[in-house]
Amino acid sequence: MSKMLVVFTTVPNREEGETLARKIVEQRLAACVQVLPQMTSFYFWQGEIQKDSEHLILIKTLPEKYKDLQDFIIKNHSYSVPEIIALSVQDAFQGYLEWAKDYLL
Repeated sequence: MSKMLVVFTTVPNREEGETLARKIVEQRLAACVQVLPQMTSFYFWQGEIQKDSEHLILIKTLPEKYKDLQDFIIKNHSYSVPEIIALSVQDAFQGYLEWAKDYLL
């Protein structure tokens, strides 16, 4: 099991991103959540290529929190099929990892 995960999701606007970010941290599902500036996404949906403005959210959490985080995003996200992708962190500054663990565990 990895030491840390970075989880990606996208949202249609900054307000939803900030609301999700705050609730995720408040519920101790992640130690840090960043809402990145607006970007343009191209994707295949309902038989067509779509183009929309979205915000990417980067969520730093621990593997032990992933299932609860995924369930939270599904329940609180406005998309019927939200992007939820978790990447294992190969290495991280030990001080940052300890800070995250202190908050989350």
